[in-house]
Amino acid sequence: MARLEVRRAAATLVAEHESRPGASGVPLVFLHAGVADRRMWQAQLASFAPAHPVLAYDRRGFGETRVAQAQTYAQVDDLWAAMDAAGLRSAVLVGCSQGGRIALDAALAQPRRVLGLVLVAPAVSGAPEPEAFAPAIRQLVDACEAAEASGDADRLNEVEARLWLDGVSGEAGRVQGPARELFLSMNGIALRAGDVGRALDPPPAWERLDRLRQPTLVAWGTLDFPHLQERCAALVAAIAGAQPLVLDGAGHLPNLDEPQAFDAALAAFVGGRG
Repeated sequence: MARLEVRRAAATLVAEHESRPGASGVPLVFLHAGVADRRMWQAQLASFAPAHPVLAYDRRGFGETRVAQAQTYAQVDDLWAAMDAAGLRSAVLVGCSQGGRIALDAALAQPRRVLGLVLVAPAVSGAPEPEAFAPAIRQLVDACEAAEASGDADRLNEVEARLWLDGVSGEAGRVQGPARELFLSMNGIALRAGDVGRALDPPPAWERLDRLRQPTLVAWGTLDFPHLQERCAALVAAIAGAQPLVLDGAGHLPNLDEPQAFDAALAAFVGGRG
């Protein structure tokens, strides 16, 4: 897997890219969640590189990407720069959580560059937020807010692993071993990142979902926040031809705790998109 350093205004984005001879499948670009970095996709990069050109990069404030000076920037422009550096004119975008939001914004901004969308529990700009949480979930959210207010990054990291990796409806510590160690490493970097500037917001995507024409797969885990599961179902209804993928017993990051099921579904989705 080749390392790329993509020069942007006041930033150097660090990416991994591979395009093997004979890899004739549709290119895949992986966009990480806000509690992770490009390493959350390391298993998928290895699995799909033999048949597909693959790319994953660290956004500003994540992983190895470094920002020399805080300023305004656009997430979608950073995506295009990473793709251009890798020689990818177009690709299927695979985005989890905040990565899904960027994928949606990119598909609406330049639809010809986006051959398909795989949206994993995506954030959506302009989407309605829940008015209230069930008591058990409210307790977890309050614990997260208290940890953030305390300024204790290690404590906050553990609480966020409980929410986003185990899943709010899962048992505490449900996911262990390398997956948990990876989460704590990735999110620990993000929690300690300095000021990287202000991301410019594109027009809200929620009210423009019916404009999307790309083949779309929307995936979510049954242990994730209920309102996020409802949002995913609404995306399936709003995007023409979108397919649902419900991963039973998975949390917010299903490629980490149910990698075989996730990879099989992704392979089936991209198999017919040459």
